[in-house]
Amino acid sequence: MEDRMEIIEKAKKEGRTLLSESESKQLLAGYKIPITKEVIVKNRKDLAKAVKEIGFPLVLKGNSPDISHKTEKGMIQTDIRNEQEAMSAFDDIMGKMEGTDGNVLVQEMVKGQRELVFGLTRDPQFGPCVMFGLGGIFTEILRDVSFRVAPIEKRDALEMMKEIKGHKILEAVRGMEAADLDQLSEILINLGNIGMEHDEIKEIDINPVILSGSKGIAVDALVVLESEESE
Repeated sequence: MEDRMEIIEKAKKEGRTLLSESESKQLLAGYKIPITKEVIVKNRKDLAKAVKEIGFPLVLKGNSPDISHKTEKGMIQTDIRNEQEAMSAFDDIMGKMEGTDGNVLVQEMVKGQRELVFGLTRDPQFGPCVMFGLGGIFTEILRDVSFRVAPIEKRDALEMMKEIKGHKILEAVRGMEAADLDQLSEILINLGNIGMEHDEIKEIDINPVILSGSKGIAVDALVVLESEESE
């Protein structure tokens, strides 16, 4: 795994303000934020190895710093259950790369019905602010989120989770176990720490974080850096 500073410096040297999904997740993992098990592949041979390593069911995604709206571009295929489906999905996604210097992310399919969003935004007045709310397709529709100025403590994180209207989603409901609030608090605290330690990070969007049992796992992530002009 690349060092978190190396990931950011590499992007800056290349004049990029976006990290790819895999780069974004490596940065998060460097701060002990749980991410999906995944492998980057560039050809069919690598794909066959990745499939054996991760196991079915799988998710395949286009992975490039030039691609931020993968779903709209048909570059995410889920619930892949055999090697033939994996090969077909790989060929399809690579064909949609449109000349970008991209590859495909082979990812475990995390099972869970509850989706959350975690984030960081750098406010001109207050500096880095941590966000928590309902994730997945409901993020933009409901805008049910709470914010705190970083750095935050566990007390702040717990308050954030209670403040959203849909906070009962974190409780034991319909046979699902209650969310591990300690673990989710750690994610929020660590996000605040990233913002405090890296002035060049403008925004982090982790959506969704799926509750697999009681634990949150970052399934998708995007890190946005400040442009050279604004630094």
